Amino acid sequence: MRLHMTVSLFQAAAPLLFAVGLLGFSASPVAAQWGGMGGWGYGMGGGYASTAQQGAAYGLSSVVRAEGYTNLKNSEAAKNWEEAKTQEIQNRQRWTETYFDMRKTNTEARTAEEGPRVTREQAVRLAQMQAPRRLTSTQLDPVTGHIEYPLVLTSNVYKPYRSEVDKLFSDRATSGGSLQYEDFQRIQGTVTNWAESLKEHVKEYPAGEYGKARTFLDSLANEAKYPAG
Repeated sequence: MRLHMTVSLFQAAAPLLFAVGLLGFSASPVAAQWGGMGGWGYGMGGGYASTAQQGAAYGLSSVVRAEGYTNLKNSEAAKNWEEAKTQEIQNRQRWTETYFDMRKTNTEARTAEEGPRVTREQAVRLAQMQAPRRLTSTQLDPVTGHIEYPLVLTSNVYKPYRSEVDKLFSDRATSGGSLQYEDFQRIQGTVTNWAESLKEHVKEYPAGEYGKARTFLDSLANEAKYPAG
């Protein structure tokens, strides 16, 4: 539309430009002569229009060329923007694909390292294997509730714990081999505190003796889960 308006304006101005051209050439015969001989005339290679209509045409062509050049640059800029946007989208897509590929690879690697899932039966067997070993009748008398402690646990440092545990297991034997829930909790709490106290004195005992005492306490706490006998 802008090009059409520009052409219309030059068409309207052509008669005026023609009149001005005639006035100029009639006032200067020398100019007309030189124009005719090619000194200044565009028609003979001088670089200027020889008539008003040619001048208007040359001006119009300059406007058209300028507008075409602007449109070309705008088109190139739009093309460059579209290419940059496309490249950005592709980069984001590649980054996303790489991220999820890495997550998948990491998950598969962890799954392979962990191995197959443990079944319920296997979990029960593992728990039984890891449970403390039950005390023998010489270590815990099922009839009287008497406890034969390892040497380390007979120290006077642990007398309060021994007294509490002895009474609770003696009561269990007297009552027919079963414990009330409150007594069970008291045994668990007393043995736990006893194990913490033993740990505080760990440097006082040989490693083997400390291990025996610690294992015995674990078995004693576990024994409270079962009826005597």
